[in-house]
Amino acid sequence: MNWKASRRDLIAGGVAGLTAAAAASTAHGQAGAKRAMLAPRPPMGWNSWNSFATTITEAQARDIATIMSDKLLPFGYDVFTVDIQWYEPEASSYTYNAAPKPAMDAYGRMIPAPNRFPSSAGGKGFAPLAKAVHDLGLKFGIHVMRGVPRAAVERNLPILGTRYRAADIADRKSICSWNPDMYGVDMRHPGGQAYYDSIFRLYADWGVDFVKMDDMSRPYDAHAPEIEAAHKAIQATGRPIILSLSPGETPVIRGDHVRRFAQMWRISDDFWDEWPMLEAQFTRLENWTPYRGPGSWPDADMLPLGRLALGERDTRFTPDEQRTLMTLWAIARSPLIMGGDLRHLDAATLALLTNKEVLAVNQASRDNRPHFVEDFMRIWSARPEDSADHYLALFNTGDKPREVGLSLRDLGIAGPVSVRDLWAGRPLGRQTGRVAVTLPPHGSALYRLS
Repeated sequence: MNWKASRRDLIAGGVAGLTAAAAASTAHGQAGAKRAMLAPRPPMGWNSWNSFATTITEAQARDIATIMSDKLLPFGYDVFTVDIQWYEPEASSYTYNAAPKPAMDAYGRMIPAPNRFPSSAGGKGFAPLAKAVHDLGLKFGIHVMRGVPRAAVERNLPILGTRYRAADIADRKSICSWNPDMYGVDMRHPGGQAYYDSIFRLYADWGVDFVKMDDMSRPYDAHAPEIEAAHKAIQATGRPIILSLSPGETPVIRGDHVRRFAQMWRISDDFWDEWPMLEAQFTRLENWTPYRGPGSWPDADMLPLGRLALGERDTRFTPDEQRTLMTLWAIARSPLIMGGDLRHLDAATLALLTNKEVLAVNQASRDNRPHFVEDFMRIWSARPEDSADHYLALFNTGDKPREVGLSLRDLGIAGPVSVRDLWAGRPLGRQTGRVAVTLPPHGSALYRLS
């Protein structure tokens, strides 16, 4: 497998002259003393939640992964993730069963439900599916909940390699407000770290490359010991597993802590295809600017584009709002995780996801920052990694057409510039003094200034 190659090719294609060696040097230079750089660029991929809820099966997963490898991997989307409750045999919707009966092994560790993932039978777990995904050139990710299964506590199952049992480490007062599967782990107990070590060892043995860990970021301080435990357990496996924390809103004041122990963290609750939710992400992404960089990505959540919600509907975002979504995620360098059902991927959505010049802003830019001008305007700028050019993103968040622009002096530019429209892929000529455009309601523009 060679999932790294597609990311390098994307960056090289979108940013002329940026070599893989230069990219590695930049990443490691900014990573400081980190032992190994995980997620030097914002992760890109697909996740099953927006389109399948709790219900995805192995057959569906293999179909989606095949399409992803063909349609999206050439543009850098390389993380394929099975979201919540893959261990629940009777999962059927966006509503969780009140009395779940999860599939577990003898040590209280969740395993794929064999009726949904037949290749997991006989103790194989996700290893066969992970291999199939790897063979397609992709990385394999799973969703997990914080804590120890309540079913394991009820049966008081042993913790692998210790004399402790699930009931010894369970914090029965630490429960998720929206999911009934788990108790929190009491990290003051010596068996707590051993339990986390055991589950991440299992994931590493399966070949997992990415873990989205839920019920972690809120309330943050209460869950911080388990965030640290997951990080420590990943390190103990020796496998480079990216850790993504969910849901938000992660408190900005804990930015220094969260970027030490995770590579991605949610900055909001679940994000869906509603304009007020998209408008709210502007402020959140602005607030997280100091903590954005190699190995450290504030996550504005998945892209609810295309066919969603168990196939019941297409995205409610207008075409202008869809472009605004992609423009904001690109200029703010949020991870790009597609949520729509790829089996129904239409040409317009594919074009939106695969514009190489726009993706290069997400993958290979620096100095990304907002500019505050006036109400109903949002403006961001950035610099390409390999040149003195500037990127400029202009947004109209109001309900009427509006001219949005920025003075070149606010970018530190003294003379005229050549302007290239990245969405259209064409030059717009030279401009002096100010770059401006009239945008439709909820519309956006993304330019490169040379």
